[in-house]
Parts: sequence; C-alpha cells; structure tokens
Amino acid sequence: MSDAALPLGRITRTENGFEAQLGRVFAHPAAAVWAMLTEPAQMAQWLAPGRIEPCEGGAVRIDFADSGIVIDSRVTAFIPGRLLEYSWSSGTQPQRPLRWEVLPDAAGTRLQLGVRLPAGEDPAKACAGFEGHLEMLAAALEGVSIKFPFDLFLQARAAYGQQLG
Repeated sequence: MSDAALPLGRITRTENGFEAQLGRVFAHPAAAVWAMLTEPAQMAQWLAPGRIEPCEGGAVRIDFADSGIVIDSRVTAFIPGRLLEYSWSSGTQPQRPLRWEVLPDAAGTRLQLGVRLPAGEDPAKACAGFEGHLEMLAAALEGVSIKFPFDLFLQARAAYGQQLG
C-alpha cells in the first residue's frame, strides 16, 4: 500500500498531549459495525479477546495475550448502536480515552475513532496501531481473517510522524 492510499486520520497537539481523529467507511449496516465493537466473539476477530459491559460504568477488559498488554478500564460513555467510550489503559496508567462513533453514511456506515493521549507518548505509534486494527476490522466485516498488517503500521507510523513534523 502506498502512502497516498493510506486512509490517515489527523493528529493535533493539545495543551495536555494529543488528540487524533481516525475513521473508515464500511459498506455494511451499522448493526454489523456495532457488533464488531461490542460483542466478544466479534472483537476477537479484529482487535483482541475481550469483553465490554454495554453500559456507562461497565467493565472493559481486552487482553492482547501475545504482547502482554491488558486493557482494564470502564465505559465512560455509551449510546447503544452509536457511541462507545473507554480508556485504552489499565490500573494507574494515564487515561487514553477512545471514542468510537457509528454514524450513517451514503456508502453504508462511518466509524469515527477519537483518540486522546497524554504528553510524552508517541501519537504516531498509537494511531498507526489503530490504523492496523481498523484494517483488520474491514477484513473481518468481509468475513476474512488477517494478521495485524505490520507493513501498513510502519507506513502509517512514518506518515503520522511527518504529519506531526
């Protein structure tokens, strides 16, 4: 995939760190995209094994067993079928809020991902990782299982690095 074909989002600096907006449009119904975000069997196809209790205050646990990373947080915003927000962190780690929004689009469904990171973290790396998982989500919606696209991750990380200057 060439840099021109990368569907990159936008990272901006804030007073306390970074904010990014990433997104994809899928030619699938909103219910299918929502299920990928919230149902354990679906999440495991593109993100990692895990469980999200579908309510504000609900527990979030996502276990990337191969890397030793475990996300263990709480749902901070929830509108069924439309909005899911939680922190991409565990325990005493800094908060890294993720905001997933499922929106109608003429071509199907738009998935918008907002990412906030504290100062001192690498937003290019974080966003490139999410780009890889969004690519895996696109494949999973098509019924295809793919491994994490490391080449895309590297291209996206370099492009986001250039975006940040």
